[in-house]
Amino acid sequence: MREFPDRDLETASEVGQIASGQGGVEQRAGAILDTLHRLVPFRAAVIFLLDPDRREAMPISSRGYDRAVSEYMSSSANIAEIELLGLTRHRAAMRVRDLPVPAERVRGWVEYLRPAGFREGLAVGLFTPEGRHLGILGLNTDTERHPTESARELIGALAPTIAKAVDPTRSLAGMARIVNAARAGILLTRGGNTLPLIGLPGHRLLGVGSSVLAVVARQVPVSGGYGSFLCPDAADDTVDSHVRITVLPCPPDTPQHVNAVVLLSRAGDLHGLTGRELEILGLMVEGWPNRRIAAVLFIAPRTVAAHVEHILPKLDVSTRTLAAVRALRLGLYVPLPLAAV
Repeated sequence: MREFPDRDLETASEVGQIASGQGGVEQRAGAILDTLHRLVPFRAAVIFLLDPDRREAMPISSRGYDRAVSEYMSSSANIAEIELLGLTRHRAAMRVRDLPVPAERVRGWVEYLRPAGFREGLAVGLFTPEGRHLGILGLNTDTERHPTESARELIGALAPTIAKAVDPTRSLAGMARIVNAARAGILLTRGGNTLPLIGLPGHRLLGVGSSVLAVVARQVPVSGGYGSFLCPDAADDTVDSHVRITVLPCPPDTPQHVNAVVLLSRAGDLHGLTGRELEILGLMVEGWPNRRIAAVLFIAPRTVAAHVEHILPKLDVSTRTLAAVRALRLGLYVPLPLAAV
């Protein structure tokens, strides 16, 4: 392992303290750039995360770049160039002189950075511990003397710590802990894809394209990303077995491509409601009358009315409307797309 001077070790220690400290993602990213400036006298620097759905860069801390350079950095063209240079796969920091192709063949350097007065630069990919690519740290100088080889090696060694500091899923994982006994969880992106949630495994019901995530995607714009509902769990041999799906809103500092935190846990107290009654409650929550409920569930209207009569005392309410309100508040219903019809 390479030995670094004491000054560099102090920089590493400070970056570690920032990564473990409080504050939002943008605050930690800005503090890291301040610290790295003492190591490399950059004229401009940026830390950005990637939007995997739109293939765009989302700067969380940027300084020193003009409008043209900033717009290019956020573009899909820059993302494609970053991928070609290997920064989404390889973890080593690279200066312009270290690139696997001549700098004259790199569009971002030739058309934007070099004309803006930059003479050298460094970029390193930021990865989560499980290997997911988060984004890029980049900095540029107006002299070819910096970054030095030693600075490149140190920043490369610090990249995992920097990734920890700017990983927005950290705060989301903390939110997940408020749901007692959550057994699984994921992050749902705006484009319908999923990202892992630190500390929890995934689950087949939370896979891309599942009916559960389709329900979540429909509900998030209406509820603001908060609420819960029940889902039949066919993997369980118990009759009328259900799991609870809880949807949590994302905090303000979460990147815009993350739409919601989705958790799976035990169903909890079902108040004696049967599987069919939970399905009927799902339609009552939607405001459906008995005749329409009967048609979609392929049962007689009088059967629906009988179920409603049984539901009211179980929820300790006197009217159909109050039953729907309480079912929605307690998450005691199965949405239609998940019903066994």
